[in-house]
This record gives sequence, structure tokens and C-alpha cells, in this order.
Amino acid sequence: MKRSFPLILSLIFITTIATAKSAPVFTNECGNHQQAVILANLIKQDSEQQRAELRCNKLLTALAQDKARIMAEHGMVMHNLDGSPNSHLRNGGYQLPDYYGSMMSNQVEAIAGGYTSADSAWRAFKQSTAHRQHLLGELPFYLEQDEIGVAFLRDTNAPHVEYWVVYVSKGYMPNQSNQFSAEQIPNKSIFDPVLKPDQQQRK
Repeated sequence: MKRSFPLILSLIFITTIATAKSAPVFTNECGNHQQAVILANLIKQDSEQQRAELRCNKLLTALAQDKARIMAEHGMVMHNLDGSPNSHLRNGGYQLPDYYGSMMSNQVEAIAGGYTSADSAWRAFKQSTAHRQHLLGELPFYLEQDEIGVAFLRDTNAPHVEYWVVYVSKGYMPNQSNQFSAEQIPNKSIFDPVLKPDQQQRK
């Protein structure tokens, strides 16, 4: 019996380490990192923000962190890596409205690479028409989106070093109706990431 006690402690220690590696490390629902939280607040509090409210969603933040990791591992800043952005959310357990697309669809994701601070990333996002319309709710379809999650990842071994992912989406409710025609539902191009000018060739 005496020998079983150290064994139990060892198993507990191993389980704790495994859990720590697989679980999100952030504590703020808005972002996985201080800079991500700052960016979330910049988006929410911008004077041109059209939405009355944007709630932080920890699952969106966790999925944003996972997408940032995927981009760093591929050395690319691109929406359709390992599937479309909409599919990434659905596969990760976030329930999108039924009228959001699936394959090759992106009504939820904004990405950037090479920006060292939340302020510089936000300025760059606002200069991109597709991302600005999404993040500020400038189109009727985007205006009804009410949840946000942001991730920032810095990897000195990856080409762009800094990777930013923002998810803004509509939280699911039962019996949601689609008020938009096909022409009113935007779909961002898979080739519209926001990169620093000196990194354009690294797409």
C-alpha cells in the first residue's frame, strides 16, 4: 500500500500536465493575450462601430487561438487553411446560424500578419474594406453579429512572426430566420489577409 501513494501522485502529475497543454491558457474571454484583449476593446469601442453591443465569447477566442497556431505552422496568413473559417467554427463546436455558408465561406473571420501591436493591427484592418465592413458592422448582414473573440500569437520561427485572428459572429438562437437574400450575404475572399507592406511577398 505504501508504494501505491507515489504512483498515484505521479499519475495525477502526468494528467495535470496533459490537461494544461490541451486547455486554453487565457483567462479573459475577449482574447488569449493582453494584446488580443486590447484589439477586442479597440473594435468594440471604436467611434465608427455600428453595433450596439459585442459580447466576448471564450469559445470564439479559443478557436481564434487555434487558427493563429495553424497559420504560424503553415507560415501563411490565409483564411482557408485546413478548411473555411465558417467550417473552423462549426467543427470547433460554435453553432453558426443555418444560413451561414460552409465550404469556401467566410462571414466571420478577419486575419492579419506582421503587426507588432493591437493599435497597428487595428489601423491595418480598418484600411481593408472587407475587414472594416465586417468588424465595424457596416453592412446589414454584419450588423446583427453580436459576439467576438480575438487571438494574438507571436512565433519568431514563423515567417510573419505576429499572427492576429478576429472572429465576429452571430450567436445561435433557436428558430432564427434568414432576412437576407443571397446577394446581401457577403463572403470574404480567401486571398484578402491584412499584411504589413514589406510582407506582401510572403503570402
